[in-house]
Amino acid sequence: TGGHVSVKEAVLPFNRFPEVDTALGPEMRSTGEVMGIDRTFGRAFVKSQTAAGTVLPTSGMVFLSLNDGDKPAGLVVAKRLRELGLGIAATTGTAAYLAKFDQTVDLVVGKLSEIEGSTMDNAVDLVAQGAISFVVNTPHGRGSREDGEAIRKAANSNRVSSVTTVEAALAAVNGLWEQRLSEVEVRSLQEYHGRA
Repeated sequence: TGGHVSVKEAVLPFNRFPEVDTALGPEMRSTGEVMGIDRTFGRAFVKSQTAAGTVLPTSGMVFLSLNDGDKPAGLVVAKRLRELGLGIAATTGTAAYLAKFDQTVDLVVGKLSEIEGSTMDNAVDLVAQGAISFVVNTPHGRGSREDGEAIRKAANSNRVSSVTTVEAALAAVNGLWEQRLSEVEVRSLQEYHGRA
């Protein structure tokens, strides 16, 4: 393959519409596409996200809210976040799952649909306060969909990047890890194809 991987990403204008839920739907239209190229998928993925305007975390706390089917892969995400030196806030169910595998979280956060009248922190407030640097939310089911929508809207309004699939979260954390091992290289397409 020429020793490189390319990742194409659609550019969606969420920053122009802060009240919009960033979960992808059939009515969404991209304003263009960008591409990241590098030696590995993870590094190319990070470049594609950067080019699309998605800021991936290098410090701070990441919020995890995973549906049950995504929790096994989410465990890998949580471990890698720790290796990157990032904090973790998680919903009660996600935190309990991670704890079964000796992965602690820094903050357990209640779902909006479950904490009425409680003093427990919720992700929407934490995002608005600037305490969250990245959101991983993989909704499933009606209640979690409403919670997830509120969280993603808060993230969008406060310019906090988010992903809605565990696959994107895995790609992001693996790419960030790989970038810690060596600096990002900028090369022209001609250099990748040996025609520099």
